[in-house]
Amino acid sequence: MIKALFKKIVVAVNGSESSTHALKYALILAKDLHLSVKVVYVVDTSSIKKLTLSKLFDADENEYYESSLSSDGRRFLEYVSELAKQKAVRIETELRKGSVWLEVVKAAEEYHADHIIIGGHEIKPTDTLHKSVASTTLSEIIASSRCSVMVVKQSDVDSLFRHFN
Repeated sequence: MIKALFKKIVVAVNGSESSTHALKYALILAKDLHLSVKVVYVVDTSSIKKLTLSKLFDADENEYYESSLSSDGRRFLEYVSELAKQKAVRIETELRKGSVWLEVVKAAEEYHADHIIIGGHEIKPTDTLHKSVASTTLSEIIASSRCSVMVVKQSDVDSLFRHFN
């Protein structure tokens, strides 16, 4: 008997359009293939700490930004739960804090995930800062993960999601 390629997936989200596409893609897969899904939102406290250490933020600003980003994460995970409910897909959600790539990889390991699904999009050559940050996070997840990583770049996922039951 052949082992199923997919049983458990972790979806990394951050509130962006591309991560929402990845989520919708994962929900379609989950419903179609009867997968277990965990959706993870990571508050990037690692970057906040670096900004504090470099004196760009003081301690009060550090606390404010972490609190604000945590609230954003909780709200987005509520939205994620509603999307899953619309398609009758049971999911787990988790808000984590730390380095994004490390927390995503750790979540996948703890969940015993077969795949990590993340959003990706085309980055314009002029968008060097965004390219650097996005490329580093994606590269670290791919390099450090023990399971397969799928990058969703499909722009028509919204349409597929609307018509999928």
